[in-house]
Amino acid sequence: MAINTEKNSYTVIFAIVMVVIVGSILAGLFMLFRPQIEANERFEKQQNILYAMGINNNQGANDVVFIPTTEVENEFKKYITRQVVIQGDEVKVDNEAFLIDIKKEATKAADPDYKRRLPLFEGQVAGKEVYVVPVRGKGLWDAIWGFVAMEKDMVIQGVYFDHKGETPGLGAEIKQRYFMDDFQGEGFLVDGQFAPITVAKGNNDPKNSNKNDQEVDALAGATITGDGLSAMLKKDIRLYVPYFKTLN
Repeated sequence: MAINTEKNSYTVIFAIVMVVIVGSILAGLFMLFRPQIEANERFEKQQNILYAMGINNNQGANDVVFIPTTEVENEFKKYITRQVVIQGDEVKVDNEAFLIDIKKEATKAADPDYKRRLPLFEGQVAGKEVYVVPVRGKGLWDAIWGFVAMEKDMVIQGVYFDHKGETPGLGAEIKQRYFMDDFQGEGFLVDGQFAPITVAKGNNDPKNSNKNDQEVDALAGATITGDGLSAMLKKDIRLYVPYFKTLN
């Protein structure tokens, strides 16, 4: 008996069957490529952490060039001496601390009974101990994030910032070298107390020569992104202050 393809029921059944088939194919492809997807995410985090530490392939003055994915795992092992997870007063060594999703941890921390896990990466660069922490916040349009590398006195050695959807030429400039380099030498402690660093308009220091004013010159036309970055640093870096005080 011929199928009446003009019936509404046929159209509905056909659509359901196609959804099931396509969904199954996509799920299968995801499972097939999942190991590579996870590896790429791991490589990207390792590249970002190393970049904040000053380990990169920059050549020109404006370059932002990462260690290649083919080399990054070896370089990560070379420069990162210890990965730890801070949870309350407890500090545990964890060789996969970089896999912690700080966005999910922040959500869980809304529960007052939950102790947020804070990943931290310890390394050595040119004979100096360096401590790298992740940060995540909100820009104008979507998420912004990065890594901040500091010495034990919480003076910044380097940063790496990125974003999901900031405006090209404006807020998206947070990942440009000229902006990120301005954070080098700024510190989060004043007289032993936490003092946030602010992305500030009109700070009369466009070359960022003054490293004691707790300010970095803002990006033109990107006030909300700059405010979001300031809030991100204040919110996330202060969580690590108790740990840094144990180092001094």
